[in-house]
Amino acid sequence: MKNILVISGHTDLSASVANKTILKTIERNMPTAEIVRLDSLYPDFKIDVETEQTRLLKAAIVVLEFPIFWYSAPSLLQRWMEETFKHGFSHGSTGDKLKGKKLVLSFTTGAPASMYQKNGAMGYSIDEFIPCFIATCNLCGMEYAGYIYTGGVSYGNRTTPELIENQKKLSVEHAERLIKLLETL
Repeated sequence: MKNILVISGHTDLSASVANKTILKTIERNMPTAEIVRLDSLYPDFKIDVETEQTRLLKAAIVVLEFPIFWYSAPSLLQRWMEETFKHGFSHGSTGDKLKGKKLVLSFTTGAPASMYQKNGAMGYSIDEFIPCFIATCNLCGMEYAGYIYTGGVSYGNRTTPELIENQKKLSVEHAERLIKLLETL
């Protein structure tokens, strides 16, 4: 298996069911994948750029695993990208260090998937929230390798033990779909 780097961009995994379950499932089923939990490493948002760029250099496949917050990546994941994807490293005339690496998105939403449609409450399809990641791949010479998405895993859907178990089940299924995708790359 190629070197896989999973960057968890959730700002507080301790409060998560879905994203925490996805990561645990990946960890259990893909023990050679490196999983980086940004919330525990950088609660102050002070990214160790050298360490993170070294991780990226070793990876063949980079997975960004996160919940969609306010129609975008969480602020911590955004900060990580701002700090590590530097001109001269990831892009620019001498920035070719990410060239040829594959990028996979693994994300969740609190709102159900049915709301992420042109005629849904959000007014946009889920695909319309990810062009910035595809543009990043284009700029950095990376290959965008797709996404795995699960909706309807909000905090509000965790009010009973049964609802929590359902979220865990959906999250394990999400992780299994992600692993299948990674195995094809």
